[in-house]
Amino acid sequence: MPVPARVPPQLRETPFLASSAVAAGLVTERQLEGAAWRRLVHGVYVHRDVPVTHLLRAEAALLRLPGAVVTGRSAAALWGVELAGPEDDVELTLPPGTHMVRVVGLHTRRAALPATDVRRRHGLLVSSPAATAIRLASVLSPDSAVAAVDQLIATGVVDLETVRRRAAVGHGPGSARGRRVVALADGLAESPQETRVRLTIGRSRLPPPVAQFRVLHHGRFVARVDFAWPDRKVALEYDGLWHAEPGRFARDRRRLNALREAGWSVVFVTAADLREPAALLARIARALG
Repeated sequence: MPVPARVPPQLRETPFLASSAVAAGLVTERQLEGAAWRRLVHGVYVHRDVPVTHLLRAEAALLRLPGAVVTGRSAAALWGVELAGPEDDVELTLPPGTHMVRVVGLHTRRAALPATDVRRRHGLLVSSPAATAIRLASVLSPDSAVAAVDQLIATGVVDLETVRRRAAVGHGPGSARGRRVVALADGLAESPQETRVRLTIGRSRLPPPVAQFRVLHHGRFVARVDFAWPDRKVALEYDGLWHAEPGRFARDRRRLNALREAGWSVVFVTAADLREPAALLARIARALG
C-alpha cells in the first residue's frame, strides 16, 4: 500500500521520536493516535505501511535509549541469525550507572562493554559477532546455545577460533558456561537441527561422525552429507534436505540413488526423531552394524 502524500517525507520510512516530530510540526499528538501510525515502543512511532521487523524494533529501541547497544538475541538477529522476530522484545545493554527505565518491548541490562565488543551494523550499535556468541552461550539452554553459536559462525560474520579466543578471556557471571558451550560448537552445521543431531550423537556411545562429509566414488564427487561414518559408508541427513519442494524431489532422488550406487546407506532424521533420542540412536547403531 503506498504511503499517502500527506505524510511528511521525514516520517515515511523510519521510526521517529514522537516528541521530536511534534515539536517540529510534522505531526500532532492527536494524529499519532490514529490508524496511520504504529507505536513500536513508548514514545517511538512508525508509519503503518512500514513492515515491522526486529531490525526496525531495534532502531526504535535505540531512539528511545540512545546510549544503549543491541545485544543478545537481538544482536544475533542483526547479524543474520533469526533468534528474535518482529514481535519479540529488543535486548539492550546500557552502560554501568545508567538509570534503568522499564519500557514495554525492551529487555535491558547494565554492563560494561569493551569498545572491541561493539560494532556498527545497519547503522546501529550492536555487540560484535564474537561477543554476541558469548552472550548467547551464557544465557540460552545448552543445546540452544551451541546451535546459536554454530549459526553465527555459519553466517560468515565470525569464525570459531575468534569466538573461542573471546570466550577464553571472558570473566564474570556466565563466562565459564560460555566457554563450555563454545567448546562444543564446530561451526559446520547448516541449521540448528543439525547441531542438535550432532550433540545427541556426541552424548551417546556411538563413534563420532564426520560433519559435512564429501562422498567420492571412483574419485568422482557424489554428494556432501550432513554426517558420515566413512569407514562404514553410512551417511546421516536431517530431513530438511530431502523434502519434496517443487523441482527438488527428482534431484534428491538422483542424489540418493547415487549414494546407494556408491555403496552408501543413508539414515534420515526428522524433528520427531530428536524428541525420541534413544530410538534415534538405536536406529543409527543398527545402520552402523
